Amino acid sequence: MFRTFLSLRYLKARKTNWIGMAGILVAVGALVLILSIMAGFLEESRRTLRGNLADLVIQPSFQSSVLQENGDWVPMQTDVERMLEIIREDPGVAAATPQLQWYGIFAPDGGESALEKPMQDAIQLIELVGIDVEGEGEATDFRESLETEFGKKPGLGKHCNVGRPADLDDPFVNLREIRQRRTRPKVPILVGEQLAYLWGLRRGQEVSLVTATYDENSSKLNETAANARFQVVGSFRSKDNETDSRRIYMDRRALADFLQRDRLWSAVLVKLNDYKRDKEAVRARLWSKLHAEGFLSAPGIRINEFRTWEDFRATLLAAIQNEKALMGIMLSLVLVVAGFTVFALLSMMVTEKRRDIGILCALGATPRGVLALFLMIGLWEAVIGSAFGALVGVLGAYNIDAIERKLSSTFGFQIFNRDIYLFDYIPAEVSVSGVAWIVGGAVFSTLLFAAIPAWRASRLDPVEALRHE
Repeated sequence: MFRTFLSLRYLKARKTNWIGMAGILVAVGALVLILSIMAGFLEESRRTLRGNLADLVIQPSFQSSVLQENGDWVPMQTDVERMLEIIREDPGVAAATPQLQWYGIFAPDGGESALEKPMQDAIQLIELVGIDVEGEGEATDFRESLETEFGKKPGLGKHCNVGRPADLDDPFVNLREIRQRRTRPKVPILVGEQLAYLWGLRRGQEVSLVTATYDENSSKLNETAANARFQVVGSFRSKDNETDSRRIYMDRRALADFLQRDRLWSAVLVKLNDYKRDKEAVRARLWSKLHAEGFLSAPGIRINEFRTWEDFRATLLAAIQNEKALMGIMLSLVLVVAGFTVFALLSMMVTEKRRDIGILCALGATPRGVLALFLMIGLWEAVIGSAFGALVGVLGAYNIDAIERKLSSTFGFQIFNRDIYLFDYIPAEVSVSGVAWIVGGAVFSTLLFAAIPAWRASRLDPVEALRHE
Protein backbone atom coordinates (compact mmCIF):
# COMPACT_ATOMS: atom_id res chain seq x y z
CA MET A 1 0.00 0.00 0.00
CA PHE A 2 2.83 2.41 0.81
CA ARG A 3 4.24 1.94 -2.67
CA THR A 4 1.09 3.25 -4.37
CA PHE A 5 0.79 6.18 -1.94
CA LEU A 6 4.44 7.22 -2.18
CA SER A 7 4.68 6.74 -5.95
CA LEU A 8 1.70 9.06 -6.55
CA ARG A 9 3.07 11.56 -3.97
CA TYR A 10 6.53 11.62 -5.60
CA LEU A 11 4.92 11.91 -9.03
CA LYS A 12 2.83 14.95 -8.06
CA ALA A 13 5.49 16.60 -5.90
CA ARG A 14 8.17 16.58 -8.57
CA LYS A 15 6.90 18.60 -11.55
CA THR A 16 9.73 17.49 -13.84
CA ASN A 17 8.07 14.05 -14.00
CA TRP A 18 5.46 15.62 -16.22
CA ILE A 19 8.17 16.12 -18.84
CA GLY A 20 8.59 12.36 -19.21
CA MET A 21 4.83 11.93 -19.28
CA ALA A 22 4.53 14.58 -22.00
CA GLY A 23 7.24 12.83 -24.04
CA ILE A 24 5.33 9.55 -23.88
CA LEU A 25 2.10 11.37 -24.83
CA VAL A 26 3.71 12.94 -27.90
CA ALA A 27 5.35 9.67 -28.97
CA VAL A 28 2.19 7.57 -28.63
CA GLY A 29 -0.02 10.26 -30.20
CA ALA A 30 2.32 10.64 -33.18
CA LEU A 31 2.55 6.88 -33.70
CA VAL A 32 -1.23 6.39 -33.56
CA LEU A 33 -1.90 9.36 -35.85
CA ILE A 34 0.75 8.69 -38.48
CA LEU A 35 0.18 4.92 -38.65
CA SER A 36 -3.60 5.48 -38.89
CA ILE A 37 -3.03 7.88 -41.79
CA MET A 38 -0.66 5.43 -43.50
CA ALA A 39 -3.19 2.62 -43.02
CA GLY A 40 -5.85 4.88 -44.50
CA PHE A 41 -3.58 5.70 -47.45
CA LEU A 42 -2.99 1.99 -48.06
CA GLU A 43 -6.67 1.02 -47.95
CA GLU A 44 -7.80 4.02 -49.99
CA SER A 45 -5.02 3.38 -52.51
CA ARG A 46 -6.17 -0.22 -52.81
CA ARG A 47 -9.67 1.00 -53.63
CA THR A 48 -8.61 3.69 -56.07
CA LEU A 49 -5.71 1.85 -57.71
CA ARG A 50 -8.06 -0.94 -58.59
CA GLY A 51 -9.94 1.45 -60.84
CA ASN A 52 -11.77 -0.55 -63.52
CA LEU A 53 -9.70 -3.70 -63.02
CA ALA A 54 -11.64 -6.89 -62.35
CA ASP A 55 -10.95 -9.32 -59.49
CA LEU A 56 -9.30 -11.75 -61.92
CA VAL A 57 -7.96 -11.01 -65.41
CA ILE A 58 -7.34 -13.91 -67.77
CA GLN A 59 -5.05 -13.09 -70.70
CA PRO A 60 -4.21 -16.17 -72.79
CA SER A 61 -0.99 -16.05 -74.80
CA PHE A 62 -2.84 -17.42 -77.88
CA GLN A 63 -0.23 -19.96 -78.90
CA SER A 64 -0.95 -22.40 -81.70
CA SER A 65 -1.11 -25.30 -79.23
CA VAL A 66 -1.19 -25.97 -75.49
CA LEU A 67 0.94 -28.48 -73.55
CA GLN A 68 -1.20 -30.73 -71.34
CA GLU A 69 -0.08 -32.30 -68.06
CA ASN A 70 0.17 -35.73 -69.75
CA GLY A 71 2.70 -34.33 -72.22
CA ASP A 72 0.33 -34.08 -75.19
CA TRP A 73 -0.03 -30.94 -77.28
CA VAL A 74 -3.59 -29.85 -78.12
CA PRO A 75 -4.77 -26.95 -80.31
CA MET A 76 -5.24 -23.64 -78.54
CA GLN A 77 -8.92 -22.90 -77.93
CA THR A 78 -10.21 -19.38 -78.66
CA ASP A 79 -13.99 -19.81 -78.33
CA VAL A 80 -14.72 -17.11 -75.77
CA GLU A 81 -18.34 -18.19 -75.29
CA ARG A 82 -17.21 -21.65 -74.17
CA MET A 83 -14.62 -20.04 -71.92
CA LEU A 84 -17.24 -17.79 -70.32
CA GLU A 85 -19.50 -20.78 -69.81
CA ILE A 86 -16.76 -22.63 -67.87
CA ILE A 87 -15.97 -19.58 -65.77
CA ARG A 88 -19.59 -18.78 -64.90
CA GLU A 89 -20.20 -22.35 -63.75
CA ASP A 90 -17.85 -21.85 -60.81
CA PRO A 91 -19.81 -21.09 -57.60
CA GLY A 92 -17.33 -18.40 -56.55
CA VAL A 93 -17.80 -16.34 -59.73
CA ALA A 94 -20.32 -13.49 -59.80
CA ALA A 95 -19.77 -12.27 -63.38
CA ALA A 96 -17.44 -12.56 -66.36
CA THR A 97 -17.06 -10.57 -69.57
CA PRO A 98 -14.70 -10.51 -72.57
CA GLN A 99 -12.53 -7.53 -73.42
CA LEU A 100 -10.38 -6.56 -76.41
CA GLN A 101 -7.20 -4.63 -75.59
CA TRP A 102 -4.76 -2.88 -77.91
CA TYR A 103 -2.53 0.21 -78.03
CA GLY A 104 -2.44 3.17 -80.36
CA ILE A 105 -1.76 6.87 -80.84
CA PHE A 106 -4.25 9.57 -79.90
CA ALA A 107 -4.25 12.68 -82.12
CA PRO A 108 -7.01 15.25 -81.56
CA ASP A 109 -5.90 17.37 -84.56
CA GLY A 110 -5.82 14.49 -87.02
CA GLY A 111 -3.33 11.78 -87.80
CA GLU A 112 -1.41 13.35 -90.71
CA SER A 113 -0.99 16.82 -89.23
CA ALA A 114 -0.17 15.42 -85.82
CA LEU A 115 2.82 13.47 -87.09
CA GLU A 116 4.40 16.70 -88.34
CA LYS A 117 4.45 18.23 -84.83
CA PRO A 118 6.47 17.43 -81.71
CA MET A 119 5.10 14.40 -79.90
CA GLN A 120 4.28 16.19 -76.66
CA ASP A 121 2.23 18.79 -78.58
CA ALA A 122 0.20 16.64 -80.94
CA ILE A 123 -0.04 12.94 -80.06
CA GLN A 124 -0.16 10.62 -77.09
CA LEU A 125 0.20 6.89 -76.67
CA ILE A 126 -3.06 5.45 -75.40
CA GLU A 127 -4.68 2.14 -74.47
CA LEU A 128 -7.66 1.07 -76.58
CA VAL A 129 -10.18 -1.13 -74.76
CA GLY A 130 -13.15 -2.73 -76.47
CA ILE A 131 -15.94 -3.73 -74.10
CA ASP A 132 -19.49 -5.01 -73.84
CA VAL A 133 -21.21 -2.35 -71.75
CA GLU A 134 -23.52 -4.61 -69.76
CA GLY A 135 -20.87 -7.24 -69.00
CA GLU A 136 -18.25 -4.62 -68.16
CA GLY A 137 -20.61 -3.02 -65.67
CA GLU A 138 -21.20 -6.36 -63.97
CA ALA A 139 -17.55 -7.45 -63.77
CA THR A 140 -15.86 -4.09 -62.97
CA ASP A 141 -16.58 -0.62 -61.59
CA PHE A 142 -17.16 0.70 -65.10
CA ARG A 143 -20.70 1.91 -64.34
CA GLU A 144 -19.52 3.78 -61.24
CA SER A 145 -16.74 5.45 -63.24
CA LEU A 146 -19.35 6.83 -65.65
CA GLU A 147 -21.52 8.21 -62.84
CA THR A 148 -18.66 10.16 -61.21
CA GLU A 149 -19.00 13.86 -61.90
CA PHE A 150 -16.18 16.20 -62.88
CA GLY A 151 -14.87 18.79 -60.51
CA LYS A 152 -13.91 16.74 -57.43
CA LYS A 153 -10.35 17.87 -58.01
CA PRO A 154 -9.97 21.65 -57.85
CA GLY A 155 -10.19 23.34 -61.25
CA LEU A 156 -10.80 20.17 -63.26
CA GLY A 157 -14.31 21.04 -64.33
CA LYS A 158 -13.24 24.43 -65.70
CA HIS A 159 -11.08 22.95 -68.45
CA CYS A 160 -13.12 19.97 -69.58
CA ASN A 161 -16.57 19.99 -71.18
CA VAL A 162 -16.93 16.27 -71.86
CA GLY A 163 -18.78 15.10 -68.76
CA ARG A 164 -20.80 11.95 -68.42
CA PRO A 165 -22.30 10.11 -71.41
CA ALA A 166 -25.82 11.11 -72.38
CA ASP A 167 -27.16 7.61 -71.65
CA LEU A 168 -25.45 5.58 -68.92
CA ASP A 169 -27.19 2.39 -70.02
CA ASP A 170 -25.96 2.88 -73.59
CA PRO A 171 -22.91 5.20 -73.29
CA PHE A 172 -21.79 4.60 -76.88
CA VAL A 173 -24.75 6.45 -78.38
CA ASN A 174 -23.40 8.53 -81.25
CA LEU A 175 -24.30 12.20 -80.89
CA ARG A 176 -24.11 13.05 -84.59
CA GLU A 177 -26.30 10.10 -85.46
CA ILE A 178 -28.92 11.32 -82.99
CA ARG A 179 -28.84 14.98 -84.02
CA GLN A 180 -28.43 14.79 -87.78
CA ARG A 181 -28.94 11.24 -88.97
CA ARG A 182 -27.63 12.36 -92.37
CA THR A 183 -23.88 11.85 -92.51
CA ARG A 184 -22.19 8.57 -91.78
CA PRO A 185 -21.74 8.48 -87.98
CA LYS A 186 -18.31 8.20 -86.44
CA VAL A 187 -17.55 5.42 -83.97
CA PRO A 188 -18.29 6.75 -80.44
CA ILE A 189 -15.62 6.53 -77.73
CA LEU A 190 -15.33 7.27 -74.01
CA VAL A 191 -12.13 8.99 -72.86
CA GLY A 192 -10.54 9.10 -69.41
CA GLU A 193 -11.09 12.17 -67.28
CA GLN A 194 -7.39 13.10 -67.19
CA LEU A 195 -7.05 12.58 -70.95
CA ALA A 196 -9.98 14.91 -71.56
CA TYR A 197 -8.55 17.43 -69.13
CA LEU A 198 -5.03 17.41 -70.62
CA TRP A 199 -6.26 17.88 -74.19
CA GLY A 200 -9.25 20.13 -73.44
CA LEU A 201 -11.68 17.78 -75.18
CA ARG A 202 -15.36 18.57 -75.68
CA ARG A 203 -18.41 16.39 -76.01
CA GLY A 204 -19.01 15.63 -79.68
CA GLN A 205 -15.43 16.45 -80.74
CA GLU A 206 -13.84 14.21 -83.38
CA VAL A 207 -10.35 12.81 -82.80
CA SER A 208 -8.00 10.53 -84.73
CA LEU A 209 -6.72 7.18 -83.53
CA VAL A 210 -3.75 5.59 -85.24
CA THR A 211 -2.38 2.10 -84.60
CA ALA A 212 -0.48 -0.77 -86.13
CA THR A 213 -2.67 -3.76 -86.98
CA TYR A 214 -1.71 -7.38 -86.44
CA ASP A 215 -1.96 -10.19 -88.97
CA GLU A 216 -2.99 -13.27 -86.99
CA ASN A 217 -2.12 -15.62 -89.86
CA SER A 218 1.49 -14.46 -90.26
CA SER A 219 1.94 -13.35 -86.63
CA LYS A 220 3.39 -10.06 -87.87
CA LEU A 221 2.38 -6.42 -87.84
CA ASN A 222 0.83 -5.16 -91.07
CA GLU A 223 2.83 -2.67 -93.07
CA THR A 224 -0.08 -0.22 -93.31
CA ALA A 225 -1.26 1.44 -90.10
CA ALA A 226 -4.95 1.81 -89.29
CA ASN A 227 -6.16 5.40 -89.03
CA ALA A 228 -9.75 6.49 -88.35
CA ARG A 229 -11.78 9.32 -86.88
CA PHE A 230 -13.85 8.79 -83.73
CA GLN A 231 -16.32 10.92 -81.81
CA VAL A 232 -15.98 11.68 -78.09
CA VAL A 233 -19.39 11.05 -76.49
CA GLY A 234 -18.44 11.05 -72.82
CA SER A 235 -15.78 10.50 -70.21
CA PHE A 236 -15.15 8.25 -67.22
CA ARG A 237 -13.31 8.63 -63.91
CA SER A 238 -11.78 5.43 -62.52
CA LYS A 239 -9.84 7.40 -59.81
CA ASP A 240 -6.58 5.94 -61.15
CA ASN A 241 -4.81 8.88 -62.77
CA GLU A 242 -2.64 6.65 -64.95
CA THR A 243 -5.67 4.81 -66.34
CA ASP A 244 -7.69 8.00 -66.76
CA SER A 245 -4.90 9.69 -68.70
CA ARG A 246 -4.33 6.98 -71.31
CA ARG A 247 -7.40 4.73 -71.67
CA ILE A 248 -10.16 4.98 -74.29
CA TYR A 249 -13.24 2.74 -74.30
CA MET A 250 -15.24 1.76 -77.34
CA ASP A 251 -17.52 -1.07 -78.37
CA ARG A 252 -15.64 -4.35 -78.60
CA ARG A 253 -16.77 -5.15 -82.14
CA ALA A 254 -16.05 -1.61 -83.33
CA LEU A 255 -12.48 -1.94 -82.04
CA ALA A 256 -12.09 -5.31 -83.77
CA ASP A 257 -13.22 -3.71 -87.06
CA PHE A 258 -10.74 -0.87 -86.57
CA LEU A 259 -7.93 -3.36 -85.91
CA GLN A 260 -9.02 -5.51 -88.88
CA ARG A 261 -8.97 -8.71 -86.87
CA ASP A 262 -11.32 -11.67 -86.59
CA ARG A 263 -10.79 -12.51 -82.93
CA LEU A 264 -13.01 -10.25 -80.85
CA TRP A 265 -11.30 -10.65 -77.48
CA SER A 266 -7.90 -10.66 -75.82
CA ALA A 267 -8.84 -11.00 -72.13
CA VAL A 268 -11.67 -12.13 -69.88
CA LEU A 269 -12.52 -10.18 -66.74
CA VAL A 270 -13.92 -12.09 -63.76
CA LYS A 271 -15.69 -10.76 -60.68
CA LEU A 272 -15.86 -12.96 -57.56
CA ASN A 273 -18.57 -13.18 -54.92
CA ASP A 274 -15.98 -12.79 -52.14
CA TYR A 275 -12.59 -11.70 -53.44
CA LYS A 276 -10.61 -11.82 -50.19
CA ARG A 277 -11.92 -15.22 -49.18
CA ASP A 278 -12.07 -17.03 -52.52
CA LYS A 279 -9.45 -15.49 -54.80
CA GLU A 280 -6.84 -18.24 -54.49
CA ALA A 281 -9.31 -21.12 -54.51
CA VAL A 282 -11.26 -19.80 -57.51
CA ARG A 283 -8.09 -18.99 -59.42
CA ALA A 284 -6.80 -22.53 -58.87
CA ARG A 285 -10.08 -24.13 -59.95
CA LEU A 286 -10.53 -21.95 -63.02
CA TRP A 287 -6.97 -22.37 -64.19
CA SER A 288 -7.22 -26.15 -63.87
CA LYS A 289 -10.48 -26.28 -65.87
CA LEU A 290 -9.39 -23.82 -68.54
CA HIS A 291 -6.01 -25.46 -68.98
CA ALA A 292 -7.66 -28.86 -69.37
CA GLU A 293 -9.94 -27.40 -72.07
CA GLY A 294 -6.95 -25.94 -73.96
CA PHE A 295 -7.51 -22.25 -73.20
CA LEU A 296 -4.36 -21.66 -71.15
CA SER A 297 -0.73 -22.61 -71.67
CA ALA A 298 1.66 -24.69 -69.53
CA PRO A 299 1.82 -24.24 -65.73
CA GLY A 300 5.25 -22.61 -65.89
CA ILE A 301 3.88 -19.37 -67.35
CA ARG A 302 0.58 -19.37 -65.54
CA ILE A 303 1.22 -16.05 -63.78
CA ASN A 304 1.44 -14.24 -67.12
CA GLU A 305 -2.01 -15.42 -68.11
CA PHE A 306 -4.01 -15.46 -64.90
CA ARG A 307 -3.61 -12.49 -62.55
CA THR A 308 -5.60 -10.70 -59.87
CA TRP A 309 -5.96 -6.94 -59.83
CA GLU A 310 -3.44 -6.87 -56.96
CA ASP A 311 -0.87 -8.51 -59.24
CA PHE A 312 -1.21 -5.58 -61.65
CA ARG A 313 -0.70 -3.06 -58.81
CA ALA A 314 1.74 -5.13 -56.72
CA THR A 315 4.67 -2.72 -56.95
CA LEU A 316 2.81 0.37 -55.80
CA LEU A 317 0.89 -1.45 -53.05
CA ALA A 318 4.14 -2.94 -51.75
CA ALA A 319 5.76 0.51 -51.78
CA ILE A 320 2.96 1.98 -49.64
CA GLN A 321 3.16 -0.98 -47.25
CA ASN A 322 6.92 -0.52 -46.93
CA GLU A 323 6.49 3.20 -46.29
CA LYS A 324 4.04 2.38 -43.48
CA ALA A 325 6.51 -0.06 -41.90
CA LEU A 326 9.44 2.37 -42.20
CA MET A 327 7.37 5.19 -40.76
CA GLY A 328 6.44 3.01 -37.78
CA ILE A 329 10.09 2.12 -37.16
CA MET A 330 11.21 5.74 -37.38
CA LEU A 331 8.48 7.01 -35.07
CA SER A 332 9.24 4.23 -32.59
CA LEU A 333 12.52 6.03 -31.96
CA VAL A 334 10.46 8.79 -30.35
CA LEU A 335 9.39 6.23 -27.74
CA VAL A 336 13.06 5.45 -27.11
CA VAL A 337 13.76 9.15 -26.56
CA ALA A 338 10.80 9.37 -24.16
CA GLY A 339 12.17 6.29 -22.35
CA PHE A 340 15.57 7.97 -21.95
CA THR A 341 13.79 11.00 -20.48
CA VAL A 342 12.06 8.81 -17.89
CA PHE A 343 15.40 7.12 -17.15
CA ALA A 344 17.11 10.50 -16.53
CA LEU A 345 14.29 11.84 -14.36
CA LEU A 346 14.11 8.70 -12.20
CA SER A 347 17.90 8.62 -11.85
CA MET A 348 17.80 12.19 -10.53
CA MET A 349 14.95 11.27 -8.18
CA VAL A 350 16.85 8.29 -6.78
CA THR A 351 19.82 10.56 -6.05
CA GLU A 352 17.59 13.17 -4.35
CA LYS A 353 15.57 10.61 -2.35
CA ARG A 354 18.47 8.59 -0.96
CA ARG A 355 17.65 9.70 2.60
CA ASP A 356 13.97 8.79 2.08
CA ILE A 357 15.04 5.37 0.80
CA GLY A 358 17.17 4.89 3.95
CA ILE A 359 14.22 5.78 6.20
CA LEU A 360 11.94 3.36 4.31
CA CYS A 361 14.47 0.58 4.72
CA ALA A 362 14.83 1.39 8.43
CA LEU A 363 11.06 1.12 8.79
CA GLY A 364 11.07 -2.33 7.22
CA ALA A 365 10.85 -1.79 3.48
CA THR A 366 12.56 -4.56 1.52
CA PRO A 367 14.80 -4.03 -1.54
CA ARG A 368 12.02 -5.55 -3.63
CA GLY A 369 9.57 -3.01 -2.19
CA VAL A 370 11.88 -0.11 -3.03
CA LEU A 371 12.33 -1.50 -6.55
CA ALA A 372 8.56 -1.73 -6.96
CA LEU A 373 8.12 1.82 -5.68
CA PHE A 374 10.26 3.43 -8.37
CA LEU A 375 8.96 1.08 -11.05
CA MET A 376 5.46 2.18 -10.12
CA ILE A 377 6.45 5.81 -10.68
CA GLY A 378 7.57 4.86 -14.19
CA LEU A 379 4.35 2.87 -14.63
CA TRP A 380 2.17 5.85 -13.74
CA GLU A 381 4.03 8.02 -16.25
CA ALA A 382 3.69 5.36 -18.92
CA VAL A 383 -0.01 4.64 -18.35
CA ILE A 384 -1.12 8.26 -18.08
CA GLY A 385 1.06 9.43 -20.98
CA SER A 386 0.06 6.50 -23.21
CA ALA A 387 -3.65 6.87 -22.45
CA PHE A 388 -3.75 10.55 -23.27
CA GLY A 389 -1.44 10.01 -26.26
CA ALA A 390 -3.73 7.32 -27.67
CA LEU A 391 -6.75 9.58 -27.16
CA VAL A 392 -5.06 12.51 -28.91
CA GLY A 393 -3.89 10.25 -31.76
CA VAL A 394 -7.32 8.69 -32.34
CA LEU A 395 -9.13 12.05 -32.24
CA GLY A 396 -6.52 13.52 -34.57
CA ALA A 397 -6.85 10.61 -37.01
CA TYR A 398 -10.65 10.95 -37.20
CA ASN A 399 -10.44 14.71 -37.76
CA ILE A 400 -7.17 15.00 -39.70
CA ASP A 401 -8.81 16.16 -42.94
CA ALA A 402 -10.73 18.97 -41.21
CA ILE A 403 -7.61 19.92 -39.24
CA GLU A 404 -5.52 20.10 -42.43
CA ARG A 405 -8.09 22.26 -44.21
CA LYS A 406 -8.27 24.63 -41.24
CA LEU A 407 -4.47 24.92 -41.00
CA SER A 408 -4.16 25.42 -44.78
CA SER A 409 -6.70 28.25 -44.76
CA THR A 410 -5.14 29.82 -41.67
CA PHE A 411 -1.55 29.84 -42.92
CA GLY A 412 -2.40 30.41 -46.59
CA PHE A 413 -0.68 27.41 -48.18
CA GLN A 414 -1.80 23.90 -49.07
CA ILE A 415 -0.38 21.32 -46.64
CA PHE A 416 -1.95 18.35 -48.46
CA ASN A 417 -2.01 18.84 -52.23
CA ARG A 418 -5.08 16.97 -53.45
CA ASP A 419 -3.99 17.18 -57.11
CA ILE A 420 -1.05 14.83 -56.47
CA TYR A 421 -2.85 11.86 -54.94
CA LEU A 422 -5.55 9.58 -56.28
CA PHE A 423 -8.05 10.84 -53.68
CA ASP A 424 -9.11 14.33 -52.63
CA TYR A 425 -9.09 13.96 -48.85
CA ILE A 426 -6.71 12.67 -46.16
CA PRO A 427 -7.78 9.12 -45.32
CA ALA A 428 -7.23 7.58 -41.90
CA GLU A 429 -8.10 4.14 -40.57
CA VAL A 430 -7.77 3.53 -36.83
CA SER A 431 -7.03 -0.05 -35.82
CA VAL A 432 -7.97 -1.00 -32.26
CA SER A 433 -5.34 -3.73 -32.19
CA GLY A 434 -2.75 -1.32 -33.60
CA VAL A 435 -3.48 1.27 -30.89
CA ALA A 436 -3.30 -1.47 -28.24
CA TRP A 437 0.11 -2.59 -29.53
CA ILE A 438 1.42 0.98 -29.50
CA VAL A 439 0.20 1.62 -25.94
CA GLY A 440 1.58 -1.74 -24.79
CA GLY A 441 4.92 -1.00 -26.41
CA ALA A 442 5.09 2.42 -24.77
CA VAL A 443 4.39 0.98 -21.32
CA PHE A 444 6.92 -1.83 -21.81
CA SER A 445 9.58 0.57 -23.12
CA THR A 446 9.08 2.98 -20.22
CA LEU A 447 9.25 0.23 -17.60
CA LEU A 448 12.39 -1.10 -19.23
CA PHE A 449 14.13 2.28 -18.90
CA ALA A 450 12.69 2.82 -15.42
CA ALA A 451 14.04 -0.54 -14.23
CA ILE A 452 17.68 0.67 -14.15
CA PRO A 453 17.27 3.55 -11.64
CA ALA A 454 14.73 1.45 -9.69
CA TRP A 455 17.29 -1.36 -9.40
CA ARG A 456 19.94 1.15 -8.24
CA ALA A 457 17.55 2.41 -5.55
CA SER A 458 16.90 -1.12 -4.30
CA ARG A 459 20.68 -1.76 -4.01
CA LEU A 460 21.38 1.26 -1.77
CA ASP A 461 22.86 0.55 1.67
CA PRO A 462 20.33 1.90 4.28
CA VAL A 463 23.09 3.16 6.61
CA GLU A 464 24.85 5.06 3.80
CA ALA A 465 21.50 6.37 2.60
CA LEU A 466 20.65 7.75 6.08
CA ARG A 467 24.01 9.50 6.24
CA HIS A 468 23.42 11.17 2.88
CA GLU A 469 23.22 14.96 3.07
